[in-house]
Parts: sequence; C-alpha cells; structure tokens
Amino acid sequence: MSISNEDVQYIASLARIHVPPEKLDGFTKNLADIVHYVEQLQKLDVENVLPTSHAVQLGNVLRLDMVKKSLTNADALAIAPEAKDGFFKVPLVIE
Repeated sequence: MSISNEDVQYIASLARIHVPPEKLDGFTKNLADIVHYVEQLQKLDVENVLPTSHAVQLGNVLRLDMVKKSLTNADALAIAPEAKDGFFKVPLVIE
C-alpha cells in the first residue's frame, strides 16, 4: 500500500491536526513505514497462538485479609491535640 501526502493531509484533517507543509514529507514516510510494518504483521501465522489481554500472567498481589489488633478509641484520642465526646476535634474549615 502506498501512502501519499494527500492521504496524510486527509488523516490529519480528520484528527483535527495541523501538519505544516515542511513536515508533510516526513509524516508521510513515517506513516508509510507504520503501514508497511502492519502489513508484515498481518502475514504472520497466528492460528495456534492463544489470545491474551496481557503480555505476562497476572496474579493476585493483595495480601490476605487478616484481623489484627488495632488502636482503641481511647488510645487514638490520647495522642490527639484536642478531643471532644470521643471524637477528634478539628478546626472549622468551612464557613
């Protein structure tokens, strides 16, 4: 398949991209190279290749959910600058 400067201009207009005239030849060559590479990929025999969604196998990376001892309300409030009625007291930020 041959890519022309007009093809690149048309594709650029569809994408709403301005291509300066001095860069048109370079973009045309780049796009032609990409199309040529895709044509090579299309010739590959992939009949016995299983489809994948990732290049490597993914595994669960989460740790087990285990109940552990945590701070009591009194312990947490003991280190608070201010507390009131069993809650942290913070400055008003909304007027």
